[in-house]
Amino acid sequence: MIALVSIAGLILFLWPFFGLGLSPEVPALAVTLASVAALAIMELGARRLDSGRLALLAALAAIDAALRLTMVNGLAGFSPIFFLVLAAGYEFGPSYGFLVGSFSLLVSAVVTGGVGPWLPYETFAVGWVGLAAGLAGSGVRRLGSTRRTWRPSPLDIGVLVVVAVVTGFAYGVLTDIYGWVAFYRGVDNIGWIPGLSPAETLAQFGRYYALTSFGWDAVRAAGDAVAVVAFGAPVLMALGRLKARLGYQIVPPSVAG
Repeated sequence: MIALVSIAGLILFLWPFFGLGLSPEVPALAVTLASVAALAIMELGARRLDSGRLALLAALAAIDAALRLTMVNGLAGFSPIFFLVLAAGYEFGPSYGFLVGSFSLLVSAVVTGGVGPWLPYETFAVGWVGLAAGLAGSGVRRLGSTRRTWRPSPLDIGVLVVVAVVTGFAYGVLTDIYGWVAFYRGVDNIGWIPGLSPAETLAQFGRYYALTSFGWDAVRAAGDAVAVVAFGAPVLMALGRLKARLGYQIVPPSVAG
């Protein structure tokens, strides 16, 4: 199900690279909300998202909304909302991480008045941050990493730092696509120009990203990494205790399928 949801999101991001803008008839926000809701319903139906885990999801989304309210535009690219998404995804798995990220962004957008045509891009991008953290956490567990009680190991922190850096840049790349298409249409050398080949369009976007966004994304990636180093251990420990109390179990794909 999460693969199908991600395919819907990829259409939003890949459309411009085939020389086409997203048609105004395509209700991008409705597609996004339907995709996120479908994933939540599937998790509920599979009994992986019971009342306790749903309450935790709501609490994490509310905390992130409050954090974003205190720093709406971030600090030179860094925003505190990513840390909890990374930690929750790492501890609870890919699907839950995606839900934490997407719901956090949707709730914070409503609270801060940030609802607009850019919201679907941000929602999927933050959701994929949680998904990436969840995949990394599941991978570490499959490799046989064990913890005593709920204390995260140096490997857990190290892996999460790498994920924080990679997703810090990836989030910027993905969300820049909307602004590039909407505000840089037709600009020579860096703008989005309909009708170009995918290779030429990608080159245009690469120059645009390097000139306008790389520095901001570097600050975000570094800030997320610092947050993981500073607060990762206690937050992962707290989430681990909650996971144990909720009876949460991440089923490896080889067993589930």
